[in-house]
Amino acid sequence: MSVSQKKKRMIAMITGSRAEYSYYQPIIREITKRSDLDYGIIATCMHPLETFGSTIEEVRKDGFKIHAVVRNNFDGYNHITMAKSLAVLMMQLPELFEQMGADMVLVAGDRGEQFAGAVVGVHMYLPVAHIQAGELSGNIDGTVRHAITRFAHIHFTSNQDAFDRIIKFGEQPERVHLVGAPQVDDLVHGKHTSPETLYKKFDLKKSEPFLLFVFHPVTEEMNRIEQYTKQVMEALQQVGVRAIIIANNSDAGSNLIRKTVQQHIKPFMSIFDNLPREDYAGLMALAGALVGNSSGGILEAPTFELPAVNIGNREKGRLQGKNVINTGYGTAEVVAGIKKALSPEFKKGLKGCVNPYGDGKAAPRIVDVLASVKIDDALLIKQITY
Repeated sequence: MSVSQKKKRMIAMITGSRAEYSYYQPIIREITKRSDLDYGIIATCMHPLETFGSTIEEVRKDGFKIHAVVRNNFDGYNHITMAKSLAVLMMQLPELFEQMGADMVLVAGDRGEQFAGAVVGVHMYLPVAHIQAGELSGNIDGTVRHAITRFAHIHFTSNQDAFDRIIKFGEQPERVHLVGAPQVDDLVHGKHTSPETLYKKFDLKKSEPFLLFVFHPVTEEMNRIEQYTKQVMEALQQVGVRAIIIANNSDAGSNLIRKTVQQHIKPFMSIFDNLPREDYAGLMALAGALVGNSSGGILEAPTFELPAVNIGNREKGRLQGKNVINTGYGTAEVVAGIKKALSPEFKKGLKGCVNPYGDGKAAPRIVDVLASVKIDDALLIKQITY
């Protein structure tokens, strides 16, 4: 086969939520610029579900290739359905990878569908590359992230802290790459909706601050999640600032959060199942603070010098910029955190805030590795260094 006829290396990507889809967007755009790589998307979990905003439409709007849609989520949103949903996905993936002609599997972050992709990829002797390996976080997410590390052949880390942790795990240094977090790339390069459009679309006033609120389940706290959500919503009520609420993910307890949020909605609050990525980024550039337990407050908000009130244990232990204010679930504590975030003194202290998760150049670094790494036994047969 001549060089011009050489088969493109096919990269399989699994995306189940708006969160890790933002990891893939800049990477896919980089892949489409190259003659030696191709990709296929398997959209699953929350993407096809209207309850969670039918976020698969964002993928279609971007014009990216969807190889398959897997409807695997069981209703109920508890620990049992969460586990069974992953089992269904895992049963589907081997044939889908084979149909696609996958040469590599690229997984991102710490969600269960990414773990399923890693397990299947390894058992099919496909190299698995993992974006944002080595970071700390609370919840089942942290356990899943580190489990993926044991399966993955290539580790893409977003900062030196995560890089060093992967090495301490006993992974071979040549497998670990310090690249940054790809979802920061679009933010750095200004890929977001204009302020004028957002003020009109969301009925915002330039003279009044507003909050972004995102509050996800912490699966091991499911029996307390209604109480915690009630306390946090009461804090939003007491502060009384305009709030744009973006609904939570599908993890165990998600239905309890949604119910409790709806019970405490006030006229100055608006709730959305999902927002286009460009709108979300543009709102972060304008908001007074981001409140809740989304990784966006840790990973993305520093780029905009945006204060983030990080509530509870979901992002516990994660490397943070100086924009983050940590609180517990108590109403008074959350109120104090929001007031501090909105204070001129705190905002002033964020000038020149550095995002510890990247400089906007992660995607090309990742794609260069995906294209150049040699797929052989040295890559596929892992050795622990201790």
